[in-house]
Amino acid sequence: MRKKSMDELQRKTVAEFQNAEKVPIVIVLDNVRSMHNVGSVFRIADAFLISSIYLCGYTPVPPHREINKTALGATETVAWKYFATTAEAIDDLQYQGFEIWAVEQTHDSLMLNEIDWPGDEKIALIFGNEVSGVEDSILSRCKGSIEIPQAGMKHSLNISVAAGIVCWEFLRSTINVKR
Repeated sequence: MRKKSMDELQRKTVAEFQNAEKVPIVIVLDNVRSMHNVGSVFRIADAFLISSIYLCGYTPVPPHREINKTALGATETVAWKYFATTAEAIDDLQYQGFEIWAVEQTHDSLMLNEIDWPGDEKIALIFGNEVSGVEDSILSRCKGSIEIPQAGMKHSLNISVAAGIVCWEFLRSTINVKR
């Protein structure tokens, strides 16, 4: 099996990325503590052309060496904003016409594989703190909750893993992935 060359990978330059049409998804990080998770989410947003990331509360913000370690340059391509509270971020997103969804296990959450996203709706996906999840006061402001179906014992995923799964599931039917 031959590894693809850099030319074959057809990677965008920073300018090409910034000028590319973005997917109308905003990832919201609600008091996420880990800089490694933040950096990983930047890489996910870059990989899937997500429109932006909202960093809220005590979520660390770039520039920072620990974020850059996992972001691998994605903090230079992906647009982001900081908000003192997730409630302020939601106000901003609602003003822009975004539908707000939490990625959280709740009594009435919808399974990710059962959601039919047309691809042109503006949607914000809120990912919560690594231990306590999305705050209850934030859940009450969301249209609903999305849960990743899991078959194991833990029923818990690292936030960056969950973000990758959810973003891919939302985008897989709307983008043309070249092989």
